[in-house]
Amino acid sequence: MRRSEVLAEESIVCLQKALNHLREIWELIGIPEDQRLQRTEVVKKHIKELLDMMIAEEESLKERLIKSISICQKELNTLCSELHVEPFQEEGETTILQLEKDLRTQVELMRKQKKERKQELKLLQEQDQELCEILCMPHYDIDSASVPSLEELNQFRQHVATLRETKASRREEFVNIKRQIILCMEELDHTPDTSFEKDVVCEDEDAFCLSLENIATLQKLLRQLEMQKSQNEAVCEGLRAQIRELWDRLQIPAKEREAVATVMTGSKAKVKNALQLEVDRLEELKMQNMKKVIEAIRIELTQYWDQCFYSQEQRQAFAPYYSEDYTEDLLQLHDAEIVQLRKYYDVHKELFEGVQKWEDSWRLFLEFERKASDPSRFTNRGGNLLKEEKQRAKLQKTLPKLEEELKARIEMWEEEHSKAFVVNGQKFMEYVTEQWEMHRSEKERAKQERQLKNKKQTETEMLYGSAPRTPNKRRGLAPTTPGKVRKLNTTTISNATANSSIRPVFGGTIYRSPVSRLPPSGSKPVITSTCSGKKTPRAGRHGANKENLELNGSFLSARTFKGFQI
Repeated sequence: MRRSEVLAEESIVCLQKALNHLREIWELIGIPEDQRLQRTEVVKKHIKELLDMMIAEEESLKERLIKSISICQKELNTLCSELHVEPFQEEGETTILQLEKDLRTQVELMRKQKKERKQELKLLQEQDQELCEILCMPHYDIDSASVPSLEELNQFRQHVATLRETKASRREEFVNIKRQIILCMEELDHTPDTSFEKDVVCEDEDAFCLSLENIATLQKLLRQLEMQKSQNEAVCEGLRAQIRELWDRLQIPAKEREAVATVMTGSKAKVKNALQLEVDRLEELKMQNMKKVIEAIRIELTQYWDQCFYSQEQRQAFAPYYSEDYTEDLLQLHDAEIVQLRKYYDVHKELFEGVQKWEDSWRLFLEFERKASDPSRFTNRGGNLLKEEKQRAKLQKTLPKLEEELKARIEMWEEEHSKAFVVNGQKFMEYVTEQWEMHRSEKERAKQERQLKNKKQTETEMLYGSAPRTPNKRRGLAPTTPGKVRKLNTTTISNATANSSIRPVFGGTIYRSPVSRLPPSGSKPVITSTCSGKKTPRAGRHGANKENLELNGSFLSARTFKGFQI
């Protein structure tokens, strides 16, 4: 049983006790029955009025609760619609009082969420407006009268964050470009003259509109200034090169050059003007020293001709080089020619350097070839012979590779320029082939000369004997006793003649006897004529002992020093 029911029963008991106590009082007092009845009616009336009043109050409370529930439900539905959330649903059975309380609590919560969203929307709109004004961009499109959803607020927050990043990147770019613009203007001695330049350089950085158009205009202004700066640097560098060239041609002393050293760097307007003044001064000196300048240019021309491998015909084609009429026109012709040659050399510098490398290697190769034919190289002092042979073998391998590389590069160049690449008036590969042919011809000619010389020497030795090869002071000491000399002549003469190339090794002197000598083959004696005093060799002698004929001079060296044949 509920406590309220127990309390109600207790109230009834109390009422019954009170009525019984009233009756007892009335009994003691002696109040008649009719008056008792009236008094009981009064008690009933009072009790009924009190109860009716209480019931009316409770009914009023119930009505108020029901009305509040209806109002809260309507407002709650509206808020759910505005906040884009699901309508509120009461879970399970509940009383009127609890339902009203739950609805009222939910309404308060929804009102708070609506207020927060509206405040955040207002703040985001203010930030969006500020950023869009700086970036010159349109405002974010959102209905400020309605309550934004959570998704809409999230998208708005992301948009504002993107605007902040864009502002930061554009500001950084603006500051960087502004710094470069200021540096260029200082370098060019340029004062801002347009309103945009003044806004960039003079105004506050925060007041500058960071629109894409302004950033593009900034970049364009920077490119223009950098182009002017590059042009000034190129002009100043050209003036400096002209000054150096005139210094060298006019042979200006170092002390006078140091006076202009302060303007030999930088590209400001005052530097440019100072350089121009120096050029004008040197040009005037050049006109006063025409012959000296032209001769200096001719020296430089010769250097470029050598570097570009000009043939004699190509050099003679420039007729002003040989003129002695030193006039301004002649100087202009020389200047034009040197400019053209410089450009030609710069364009083909890699090829010319490759050709020069081949030329240097070729000269070194020829030098090794010359040394290889020199008998004195066999002294081999300090291991030079071995070093030379290693370098010579290396050159024999690297030269063909270098020629192939140059051939491929020259073919590409000729295909690109549609003309032949000429070295000393010839195509390079023709020039290389000609050098190799000349080298082979020279080797063959030298070989034939040695063979002819050896042949003649062998014939002479076979007819007259070998010449003494010992020093004079030893020559008289060799034949000490006639018996020994006679014995040497009679017993060893045939062997000495059969291999005459051995004599130079011993270095001794052999004297001939008047008796007949056997030929190198040892078959028949040679008949000599005593009338004329001359000896006539037989025709078959040259082929009788061909090996002995070829063993003289350098051929003996070839047998003695294997691997180093001449």
